[in-house]
Amino acid sequence: MSMPYRFREDMAPADVAIEAWGETLEELFASCAEALLGTLVAEPGEILRSREVPIRLDDSELDLLLFAFLQELVFLKDARRLLLHADQVGICRHNGGYRLEALARGEEVDRERHKLVVDVKAVTLFRLQVVREEKTWRATAVLDV
Repeated sequence: MSMPYRFREDMAPADVAIEAWGETLEELFASCAEALLGTLVAEPGEILRSREVPIRLDDSELDLLLFAFLQELVFLKDARRLLLHADQVGICRHNGGYRLEALARGEEVDRERHKLVVDVKAVTLFRLQVVREEKTWRATAVLDV
């Protein structure tokens, strides 16, 4: 299944800028996660879903929740060497802000099977945005590579 996202070369030439969209916040966050995975490896579809990692995050703002979510996926890549798809994402209002509960699935980096593209060091706050446009949620994010 292809995810709705694209890379924006005009936003941050030294880094990787992504733009993603979805009909729901959940689809949007999953698309952003897939764009992150597509930055890390040439063929995200080849990442086996052999490990499960639950993720739960809270934040007061949607853009900061997206930042925390993508940053958590980068952390899991660095700390546990995991390449992860965000297969199940739930977002709800919680304590005046938002709560994300996700189930990420993937596997450890295997340099023989995975063609690594670039290493994402961090997610930045530069141009980070989550907006609702008519019936579509859109996000932009810049990844420090």
